[in-house]
Amino acid sequence: MRLIERNYRTPGRGGGEIDLIMRDRDCTTVFVEVKKRLNIRCGGAAASVGPIKQRRFVFAARHYLMRLCERPPCRFDLDAISLDGIRWLRGAFDAF
Repeated sequence: MRLIERNYRTPGRGGGEIDLIMRDRDCTTVFVEVKKRLNIRCGGAAASVGPIKQRRFVFAARHYLMRLCERPPCRFDLDAISLDGIRWLRGAFDAF
C-alpha cells in the first residue's frame, strides 16, 4: 500500500482523526486506525476500538471523502500492536 496522508483530523471539536490513509493496489482507499496496547487485561488493542471510536473514525473518513471529486472504494483497517506483535486486521469494521 502507498501512504496518502498521516494524522488526518477533522476541523473543530468532537470530530475524528485517522492515523493513516493509504491506497491499496486495487485503488481502494484504506483508512487505518493504529492502536497500541501492551496490557491485554481489557482485551488488547483491537478491543479498544469500540463503537464510539468507530463512529468518530467513520465521520473523519466521510469528511475526507467529501474533498474528492469521485468516491473511491473504501475499507477500514486496524493495525493492532501488542506484546505478541503486530496484527493488521483488514476490514476491521464497516461504516454505519
